[in-house]
Amino acid sequence: MLNKGKKYVVDIVDIGHTGVGIGKFEGFTVFVEGGVIQDKIEVKIIKSKKNYAEGKIVKVIEESPFRVDRICSDKLKSCGGCQVLHLDYQKQLDIKTNSVKETVKRIGKIEGVKVHDTIGMDNPVRYRNKAQFPIGKIGSESVLGFYKKKSHDIIPMDKCIIQHDINDKVIDVVKNYIDRNNVSVYNEKTHEGVLRHLVTKVGFKTKEVMVILVANDKKIPNVDDLVNDLKENIDGFKTLVLNVNTKKGNVILGRKNKVLYGDGIIQDYIEDLKFNISPLSFFQVNPIQTEVLYNKALEYANLSGDENVFDIYCGIGTISLFLAKKAKKVYGIEIVEDAIEDAKVNAKINNIENVEFYAGEAEVVVPALYEEGKVADVVVVDPPRKGCDERVLDTIVSMNPSKVVYVSCNPSTLARDLAYLDERGYKCEEIQPVDMFPHTMHVETVVRLCRQNH
Repeated sequence: MLNKGKKYVVDIVDIGHTGVGIGKFEGFTVFVEGGVIQDKIEVKIIKSKKNYAEGKIVKVIEESPFRVDRICSDKLKSCGGCQVLHLDYQKQLDIKTNSVKETVKRIGKIEGVKVHDTIGMDNPVRYRNKAQFPIGKIGSESVLGFYKKKSHDIIPMDKCIIQHDINDKVIDVVKNYIDRNNVSVYNEKTHEGVLRHLVTKVGFKTKEVMVILVANDKKIPNVDDLVNDLKENIDGFKTLVLNVNTKKGNVILGRKNKVLYGDGIIQDYIEDLKFNISPLSFFQVNPIQTEVLYNKALEYANLSGDENVFDIYCGIGTISLFLAKKAKKVYGIEIVEDAIEDAKVNAKINNIENVEFYAGEAEVVVPALYEEGKVADVVVVDPPRKGCDERVLDTIVSMNPSKVVYVSCNPSTLARDLAYLDERGYKCEEIQPVDMFPHTMHVETVVRLCRQNH
């Protein structure tokens, strides 16, 4: 056990799943925020437990060859968004590949599967098409930015190198609107005040911009003033939406939207497919890597044109419409009703008729469709971080498709579900990680599973 407050020289040997450096001092584990693999650093112990300690960097004695300068403003260092911005990008990709390999092996108990190298970006900056900024006060000044790591203290933002650069201007416009009109700002502790969050969505190919203000009320003052400022200063500004969220807690968006300007929709493309994006609909946040991801999913599905395909957790139909170009019929299932309405519109504007979309819980809708006699030759799943519901997996097995393509944003739940399918005759044949979130520890993964003949 190390002594709290004392300094030790620590060798960083690994990076944890949150981006923290994992160090060793005479075999004892020390977690060091900002530590990089192959650093030798002097740390001051800030927390000491029986089996591990947490330390703060005092000085770097021998700098790792993988340590790079943060391409970020100094004041955003503690925002917690880019956990590994100080780590060489190729090393980030290697760590993600290894993380997927180890997780599938440790949790899924699956050996011998081919895990390809993570596909990275040529230029891993300014890649996010959606941003969300809490609004608050520091003293008497209104601020928009990011939460400080492990807190709800707001760090004011000037620019963020992973967000679309239009956000730098939107933040200025909204802050000026708040100050000019003396708009009250939400206080989490008292549940008083109006404006809670600013959310933006940007069409990378269309350049269209949606601005969403999340409010603790059904109205905000002087909307015309804000609209005029946005029109004058934001290239591509198309729509302003008021999202009403009067609930306490950390959920950012409420269920009710009020369109204040425009039609409440922006459009963007994934390859040649056009998509309507509404305030509540899910659209992958990295459009460049989304094309890589979806093309890999399509490759793994290996459709000939005769297959019925289930796309489970389909969102606004992005993967569904990709699949429909090569399939006989696609059935998309999604719990968010607004997303399903968007999906139906997206099918129509792309003149795709061989798709049907269903709103509801996947664990209810998928078994119901199966009971109606609808059976899949190929199944694609793209679940939330918690993975697939067991009833969904059971129904997939009952349908007996020849292939399952699993798209995942969480290697741990992916590994769990792969083990479940493996035990029921679906062999995991290859895994392709894709770096959708550069400079963070998150990784998206596409997996090809094939039914084994017994």
